[in-house]
Amino acid sequence: MNVCMAPVPVVFDLDGTLIDSAPDIHAAVNATLRAAGYAPLSFDMIKGFIGQGVAHTWTQIAHARAIPSDRIEDLLAGFMTRYHSATALTRIYPGVLEALGALADAGHPLGICTNKPMGPTRAVLDHFGIAGLFAVVIAADSLPERKPDPAPLRKAMADLGADPRKPQGIYVGDSEVDAQTAMALDVPFLLYTRGYRKAAVEALPHHAAFDDFAALPALIEQLRD
Repeated sequence: MNVCMAPVPVVFDLDGTLIDSAPDIHAAVNATLRAAGYAPLSFDMIKGFIGQGVAHTWTQIAHARAIPSDRIEDLLAGFMTRYHSATALTRIYPGVLEALGALADAGHPLGICTNKPMGPTRAVLDHFGIAGLFAVVIAADSLPERKPDPAPLRKAMADLGADPRKPQGIYVGDSEVDAQTAMALDVPFLLYTRGYRKAAVEALPHHAAFDDFAALPALIEQLRD
């Protein structure tokens, strides 16, 4: 993977990386299931479905609850009505605000590349007052492709000033999907280990792993050097 020189774009995944949104997603899913006459699902099961976009999540839910395929569209619409502004149970991870501030102060252009739809993405960024820190936000519905296809991350890097043919930038995420995306684009990947990954840390390709956002600015400085 490329090693980057400063100042470089730093792009973040959202769910499981900057924020713990699983409680809100779990609540919205179960409210939708109950309204349609289905039994709720456990928190751990729903958390395990997060990461590849809402459609994938509901494909997994439908399989778990033997929901007929012709009902999924209506359930998904009902979920999105709830999900669009679901922020009450979401928490920003400790140290995120300080790390983002330090990176912005150091001159790094910051962006988001997420498989979360744009509506809920904007709602949660506004809820935590951090929307202004990100010059670029690429969400699940910004392009025809979604992660782990590298196109969304390539666009985020390019919109922050990187050469789209060989971007010099850093991606920060928490999951298998994020690791695959960074590898496909050949950019350094920093793995936040307290997110939603299923595999062991050593099973995911990454430049460095961290469990405390206080360590992130120094890790990025090391990649710069």
